[in-house]
Parts: sequence; C-alpha cells; structure tokens
Amino acid sequence: MNGKLTMIKVVQAFDRMPLAEVADDEEVALERKLDTAARIFGNRDCWLKPYQRIEILQRLVTLMEGKREHFSRQIAREGGKPLTDAIVEVGRAIDGVRNATEVLRTAGGREIPMGITPASVDRWAFTIIEPLGVVVAISAFNHPLNLIVHQLVPAIAVGCPVIVKPAPATPLCCVDFVALVREAGLPEGWCETALLENNELAEKLATDPRVAFLTFIGSSRVGWHLRSKLPPGTRCALEHGGAAPAIIDRSADLDQIIDPLVKGGYYHAGQVCVSTQRIYVHADIERAFLDRFAARVAALRVGDPVFAETEVGPLIHPREADRVSGWIEEASAGGASVIGGGRITDTTLLPAIIVNPPAEAKVSTQEVFGPVTCVSRFIKLDEAIAAANALPMAFQASVFTEDLRSALRAAERLDASAVMINDHTAFRTDWMPFAGRRQSGYGVGGIPATMHAMTEEKMIVFRK
Repeated sequence: MNGKLTMIKVVQAFDRMPLAEVADDEEVALERKLDTAARIFGNRDCWLKPYQRIEILQRLVTLMEGKREHFSRQIAREGGKPLTDAIVEVGRAIDGVRNATEVLRTAGGREIPMGITPASVDRWAFTIIEPLGVVVAISAFNHPLNLIVHQLVPAIAVGCPVIVKPAPATPLCCVDFVALVREAGLPEGWCETALLENNELAEKLATDPRVAFLTFIGSSRVGWHLRSKLPPGTRCALEHGGAAPAIIDRSADLDQIIDPLVKGGYYHAGQVCVSTQRIYVHADIERAFLDRFAARVAALRVGDPVFAETEVGPLIHPREADRVSGWIEEASAGGASVIGGGRITDTTLLPAIIVNPPAEAKVSTQEVFGPVTCVSRFIKLDEAIAAANALPMAFQASVFTEDLRSALRAAERLDASAVMINDHTAFRTDWMPFAGRRQSGYGVGGIPATMHAMTEEKMIVFRK
C-alpha cells in the first residue's frame, strides 16, 4: 500500500461528463468489513429485535421520501435512465422498503405435528426463523437504487449483516442509500459498501467462507462462475438476463398492444433483463402490426435522460453501443430488414426493429440489452411457442390474444417463470416472485422471496 487512495471515476451515461469520484476499497478495507460482519453476527447479543428492524426501516422510508428528487436525478445521470422512469424507480424502491416491514409483521415459524405416531407422543414441536448469516450483494447498473433495495433491505429486515458491491458505473445511489440506512439507525457494521473495480477482489469477497449468502445480479457468465467457486454451505441467488419472447396471436387487438410492446422493448433503452426482445407475430396481421409498431417506435423521443420528455436514453458505455450496433449490422448482412436505428452520441442509439433476423444471428440467440426488438412471423401458435422456447435461457414471456384458448395454451406451454397475457414481458411488481430459469438464473427474487432465502428454520422439540 502506498497510502494513496485509488478513485473510481463516475461519469454521466449520456455525455460521459465527469459526475463524481468515490474511493476504491482496497483488500485491507474489504477484510475489515468482512471481519466486522462475521463478528457481529457471531455475537447473538448484537442481533437486533424485529421491532427494532421495523423502526429502522420505517425511518428509512421517511428519509427516502425526502430524497425523491435527488435519487431520481442521480439515477438519470449516472445510469442514463430517462427521468420519468427514474422517478418511478424511486417510488418502487421506497415501496420495497415498506413491503419488507409488512413481511416482517407476518413472518414466523410453524407447528410441526406430533402425536401422530407412538414414537412422537407427548412431544410438541415448532420452528422459529433465524437469519442465515453474512450476506454479500453484487448489483447491476440498470436499476441503481431499486436493485440495491432488493438486495440490501431483505438482509436488513431479517437481521443479516450485508456488504454490497454496486456496479462501478453506478455507485452513487448505493453510497447515498447506505448513508440513509445509517441515518435511520442501523448500527455500524450491519450494512457496508464494497466499492471495487478490481474483479479479483470482487470474486474474493463473493466467495469468502464467512459469507452465508450471495445475491448476484449481472451476466450469466460471471454469475455461474461465482457459483462454481462458492465454498460448501454458501447459498446464493443469481439473476441473469434473457431474450424475452412475446407472441402476437391473430386475434390480438392492435389498438391495445402497441404501446405495451414499445414500453417492454425500449424501456431504459432495452437494458432490462426481461426486456421484450423477440416478437412473434401471426402472418395474417404482420403487415398491419409492423406499420403501427414502427410508427410508434419512430416517434420515441431519444436524448438526454435528465429531460422530462426523453423516452429513450443512452446505453451505459460506448462499448455497449458499439456491440449493439455490430449485432444489428450482422443481422442486416444476414438478410434481415432493419427499421430505424442509427447513433446520435457515443452511448446513444436510435431504436431499431429487425424484421425476420436469421435464426443464428446474435440478436436471435443472445440477450441484446439495447434498444432493439426482433419481429418474426408465424402461422401456427405452436410454431411461435417452439421458437420462443428454443434458447437455453428463460425468464418472462408474453402472449397477446383475445382468444382464451390461445392464452391458456401459450401460458401453459411457454418455458418461462412468468407469462404475461396482454402485457409486456418487462412487467413486474416488487413483491411478486422474480426468477430466471435455466441459464437465466438461480433462486427466486422479489422482496418477500429474498427475505425467505436469507433465513432458515430452527426446530425446537419439547418432551412433556
């Protein structure tokens, strides 16, 4: 160590102008935080009672309410999410904290039946809920406040010490949120940040044997690698991405479906793990659908996310814009038609629609994570379902139809953790279960489900 702090430079996503600098944690600081978390969890006299945790979270809600505008603008600036959507994210984050307090009021153990065999006579058994242990959270850039809430607040609520590593591109909301948690009264050591650009240190944090639970949101390559390195006994939840399919049945009401599909495909410039990417439209309505869809996509207002009128902002980094542009060019060279597209800044792409992309193209087989949707025709519903299920990742899916039989058939046969009927694939509420299947993830997210995952039952048996 040379005594000089290494700084992480944070820039605005849209124009790459400097925004702030935060100190990068070194190995010594990381060790201190891990040691503190393990030590305070190991001393049961330090554990906070449920009513104390509820009071802290209630104060946190009040503090966050007072920072609505601050967080909204910070999300827009560091993450590039349009301000109108950033405002919604802040509201969801505040409600997520409330949701955790509500779950705490009803969470509890259960009675285990006894006396139902001769050997179990004169016994009384029940379970209590205990926190699992030290939690490490590794978060993503695309929802820099709400994802932090989803990973930290369940740990705080159930009584687990938690160390969070935000994405290096968007650490500011996380730093401010953890400061509010402290202001709300959570004792020192129970919630810490790990500000890291060094991937080796991040892996060391995630795979430390003192960690009981890893919650990871990010790429499948990194997530599955970390899971393979976890020591015995460490649990985890992984949330990766997908290439979410939406099926437009011939009975679909075009007057009702265009806006939801545009929202699902281009919200946050497509940088959402369940963003609508593959649209399968019945041949009978393909032309009418494309005309309306293309007109609405072309009308999207693209630009600086801090302006209230902006609907589509930038990608998080110029290299991501390079990648997405390259994928569009590859599909076009393979015979697909491209509607829209183009680049207006280093990070900002105009929304594109790729019509009938090659089956082997990257836009057809991988997660685009950009302002791109792919439209392909089908004749029979089962053909669309088979195409939707063809990839090794599976998350959320949609079917748009006015026919009940088609809705139920698609809902039953689509390989997805959630199927939306007449709504886009990116719909979610923060209390609903949220999970990827196969390569798209492991475990279940959502505030209540994450709280459950971060606890374990202890059975107590009395003999009369």
